[in-house]
Amino acid sequence: MGVLMMRNKQINLAVQVLPFGGKKHAYEIVDEAIKQIRNSGLIYKVCPFETVIEGSYAEVMNVVEKVQKACYDAGAENLICNIKIQSHSKKNVTIDDKMHKYE
Repeated sequence: MGVLMMRNKQINLAVQVLPFGGKKHAYEIVDEAIKQIRNSGLIYKVCPFETVIEGSYAEVMNVVEKVQKACYDAGAENLICNIKIQSHSKKNVTIDDKMHKYE
């Protein structure tokens, strides 16, 4: 399944931002990234090392772009952005499918 076919498919994406440089503590910059995720209206779960977002491929990648911009706007001079994507060829992927038995 190509990226174009996945654009409207619901996926899970884990995003981790590692900001460097600037005068602010990294946690302050990460907080700004999380605000972008929260403001997206998508389902998400903040974890200690990354945040998992649930939505269509197009929606989630749009949020990743906003997250990176928020980090630079908050004072990061350099940024590493790690992402992991889980998709399925036939069904939607949800955070709850993986987490319900642990919460």
